[in-house]
Amino acid sequence: MAEFRRAYGAATWHLLLLAGCFAVTGWIALRLAGEASAGRMLLWFLGAVIAHDLVLFPVYASLDRVLRRALRRGGVASPLNHVRVPALGAGLLFLVYLPGILGLGDGTYLAATGLAPRTMLGRWLAVSAALFAGSALLYVVRRLSGRQR
Repeated sequence: MAEFRRAYGAATWHLLLLAGCFAVTGWIALRLAGEASAGRMLLWFLGAVIAHDLVLFPVYASLDRVLRRALRRGGVASPLNHVRVPALGAGLLFLVYLPGILGLGDGTYLAATGLAPRTMLGRWLAVSAALFAGSALLYVVRRLSGRQR
């Protein structure tokens, strides 16, 4: 078993988990192969991969580097994750609900649900503000409890 781990580079359960993931992915691909919109889905997926790898990743990696340098200059490195986590949550919510936040696809939404579309910009801003406020509150509590020790 140690020889397998050395040759493979990870534990046996890792290989089994990957095989299961590939099996599920293959099953989904076979299910979608007969769909009329499979080509559009594949094109959207490839576009999302390219947009993330070539545009989004360099942007948020650069922002993280700038944030790390700014916090180190002030001598405080601990609030970094208290900014990263709510920013990640707000960013993911923005990507998931992008059409609703920007007010796009109102006709599609109405046709699919029968409900009048409402802009989600205010809700997204409120949730994002709550994420940052909760993180700031947690940071303050941690700083105050650290002083008492």
